[in-house]
Formats: sequence, C-alpha cells, structure tokens
Amino acid sequence: MPELPEVETSRRGIEPWIVGTRIADVVVRDRRLRWPVAPGIEGRLRGRRIESVGRRAKYLLIKTDNGTAIVHLGMTGNVFIVDHDAPAGIHDHFDILLDSGRSLRFRDPRRFGSFFFSKNPLAHPLLSGLGPEPLGTDFDGDYLWRRSRGRKVNVKQFIMDAKVVVGVGNIYASESLFLAGINPKRSAGRVARQRYAVLADAIEDVLDRAIRAGGTTLRDFYGGDGEPGYFRQQLEVYDREGEHCRHCNTVIRAIVQGQRTTYYCKSCQT
Repeated sequence: MPELPEVETSRRGIEPWIVGTRIADVVVRDRRLRWPVAPGIEGRLRGRRIESVGRRAKYLLIKTDNGTAIVHLGMTGNVFIVDHDAPAGIHDHFDILLDSGRSLRFRDPRRFGSFFFSKNPLAHPLLSGLGPEPLGTDFDGDYLWRRSRGRKVNVKQFIMDAKVVVGVGNIYASESLFLAGINPKRSAGRVARQRYAVLADAIEDVLDRAIRAGGTTLRDFYGGDGEPGYFRQQLEVYDREGEHCRHCNTVIRAIVQGQRTTYYCKSCQT
C-alpha cells in the first residue's frame, strides 16, 4: 500500500505538470472505487485552474480556484502524467484532462482508492480527525509520550494509529522502531519519555530518507514520473525475516500485530 513517502513522491512528481494549468475536462471511466465517485465531480472541476498540489496524510489535495479534489491511492493506486490521447488501460479509472495537452491519470487495479471534491478539504470526514503530520512542527517525542499515557496497545500499533500521527504505515513503523531500538511488542504506555524522543526522531529520519529515495516499491508503487521507489534497498528489518541483522547478526523475526506483519531484531530492540 502506498504510504506517506510514496504519496509525497507522487505529489512532487505531478506538481510541476499540473499547477497553473486549467482542467479542460474530467473523464471518469469507473465510479466503483472504495466509495463511488460522485456524478457531479466533473462539472465542479471542469474549467478550473489548479493552484497547488498538497498532501494531508496519505491524501493528495489538488486545490483549484473552486475547491479541492481529494485523491487517495488506496492499496494499489498510482497517479501519473500522460498525453491526452494515451490509450487507457482496464485499471485506469479516471483522467483529469489539462489545457496543456497532458492528463493526470489514476490507475488502481484493486479499486480501493477514492476521488472526492470538497470546498473545505481539511473538514472532510476522512481528514478531520487525523493526527499531526510526522514531519511537521506539531510532532515530537513529548507529544507521543503524552498521547501514550495509559495506553496498553503495543507501540507499533500506537504509532500506526492515524489519530495519533498520520502516515506511519507498516513498513516505516517497523523501520522506525528498529532505528530507535524499541521492541514493537512493548506497550505504548510503558515506553519512557526519553525513548519517545528517540522514536520521534527515528520516524522523521526514516520518512525523510524514504521520500528522498522516491518511496518504497515492493509490488505496485510507481511515482508520478513512472519511476519506482528505491528505499527498499535501505530497509533494515522489513521483509527480511530469517535474514541476519546487519548490525548484530541476530536473525530477523516476524510476528503479526493488528493483522499486519511486524519485523524486528530481538537483540537490537528492547
């Protein structure tokens, strides 16, 4: 599933192509995404000038002079730039045609993505209850420590909770906890303030490096320029079950937490 670095990579990839252009038309080929695409979305976007491309959590925010298109990539979605006359594939569910002769195309084989329009996107039900951005000024170790008091849930599920902090998906949670030296099975409420400071720094570091590497391509993700992400080459524990830790030579373990696989080193993470 595309996580925060992948969505940010997509945002940066499409931004130069679409900001400042006008939307000539919107072509929706299949409205059966995770939530049905509203029939009136074409008319609300047609003819509007694109002012910016932002991101909130894993949502792309394409701001126009009339409101904002909210796009979620789901589990297998991608957005990329094509020519107007580029043939659409079976999984290409909508195009935003630009007056430049290019189109922003959305491809999603499993159709778990979404496409909304909102005058006030941050008040949209899918975004209004989200926690702070992990790369923003509202996020640090003290914040995590305060939010964790009395929480019995394991620390990995805690930092993956979008109401606590957005964008720390499964890959980056495992990697951040490894970098911070924290066992993912430890209860969130039993992690000390000092260790949360280290963890917050680790989350920021891992996400920043992943963004600079263009995200992590495991199966389906490609950025807005059609290129895969290369952070997989830097993964320390994720998807390395049975391999030796590069730091202590202990065998990497895998367990299931909250229906997601967690990878960790028992010796490095306590």
